[in-house]
Amino acid sequence: MITRYTPVASLTAAVFSLMAFSPASALELAQAQETQQAPAQPGAKSAPISEEKIEAFAVAYLQVDKVRQEYSAKIGATQDAAAKEKLQTEASQQMVKAVEASPNISVEEYTTILTTAQNDPALAKKVEEKLQSTAPAQQAPTQQ
Repeated sequence: MITRYTPVASLTAAVFSLMAFSPASALELAQAQETQQAPAQPGAKSAPISEEKIEAFAVAYLQVDKVRQEYSAKIGATQDAAAKEKLQTEASQQMVKAVEASPNISVEEYTTILTTAQNDPALAKKVEEKLQSTAPAQQAPTQQ
């Protein structure tokens, strides 16, 4: 796979406008489910995000992106609307599982970092840098 994590605007645009589904929408669904299980912590979103959490987010994001790429191809190749919807649901579930399987980050933390990075250029830059340094370790030792 080719690493293509470049400008901050591209990062946030990619996250929030991916075909018919996105990691963000999948995780919003998961967050709603998680909120039913555990009450939200008020003020948690305003707390500074640690380097450890940004690194954990980058690892999880790359796994979610792999799922997104896999399902985007499947959805794009499918003509039947019902089949597309089923694939979108499946993709959302797989994205949530990818975050849950990632170490040191919860679905809620992932969603918080994702939405905060969209509104905070400094955080978005940190996330972008972490994605660039994490992607080669996750995918291949070479970088363009």
